Amino acid sequence: MSAVRPPVPPFTEATARAKVQAAEDAWNTRDPERVALAYTEDSVWRNRDRFLVGRAEIRAFLAEKWARELDYRLRKELWAYTGNRISVRFEYEWHDADGQWWRSHGNEQWEFDDDGLMRRREASINDIPIREDERRLTEHA
Repeated sequence: MSAVRPPVPPFTEATARAKVQAAEDAWNTRDPERVALAYTEDSVWRNRDRFLVGRAEIRAFLAEKWARELDYRLRKELWAYTGNRISVRFEYEWHDADGQWWRSHGNEQWEFDDDGLMRRREASINDIPIREDERRLTEHA
């Protein structure tokens, strides 16, 4: 039996917004252990061209991601919701080991179980190089 992760479906506009904000807050910690707890043990992901199954694979993916995407900063926005599904648009900024800054734009579709854990995530993401002075997502923004 899994832990309940409120808010739980069916979502209202307010609870969908709260779920999106909770995800943004968690991902901005860059803590794979904490973030992975929001997903079911058998969660299925498509992230760009990678396909993951299970919380352990998700945790390992996130650790690898944040080791490569340095000073990561994310913003998510609710796009749509219904029943146990939420659609989100997002952008995040990060730099690589060579100091090149990137802005990544994407869309996610989320599906939740009755306990509010995400059992499916489909993410499409594109990256564009930016100069450091073009950043929009800073600690103070």
